[in-house]
Amino acid sequence: MTTVRNVQITFDCADPERVARFWCEVLGYVAPEPPEGFASWDEYNRTLPADQAGSWFACTDPTGEGPRLFFQRVPEGKVVKNRVHLDVRVGTGMVGAERLAALEAERDRLVALGAVEVLLQRADEENESCIWMNDVEGNDFCLD
Repeated sequence: MTTVRNVQITFDCADPERVARFWCEVLGYVAPEPPEGFASWDEYNRTLPADQAGSWFACTDPTGEGPRLFFQRVPEGKVVKNRVHLDVRVGTGMVGAERLAALEAERDRLVALGAVEVLLQRADEENESCIWMNDVEGNDFCLD
């Protein structure tokens, strides 16, 4: 039996390119070049039927280490909390005030990009601080 270790994470969304470009900024990922023969994704999308134009977008880790993120347009909006979410590992190895300061700095950067803070969970006797956030379309993620 073969073990698969290469995964892609797929997001359902209304505006795939907008959400993908947000995640490029969050993770330092890169958007793909437009298909061969096209100067831009807009130019490419103008050649497609209206229902297919802009229906997907993707981004990748330029180091090749992280998973590809794929964004596909769906007609329905988000109605409940995600059952799967990304933890953006901002505070790895940090504790206490140092960790909280790193999380808050990243939160401020992402809010400027259109993210929304949902809940700041401060450290207690058992857990370090983390921040629950929503991306530009309301998808849950955590700064951890």
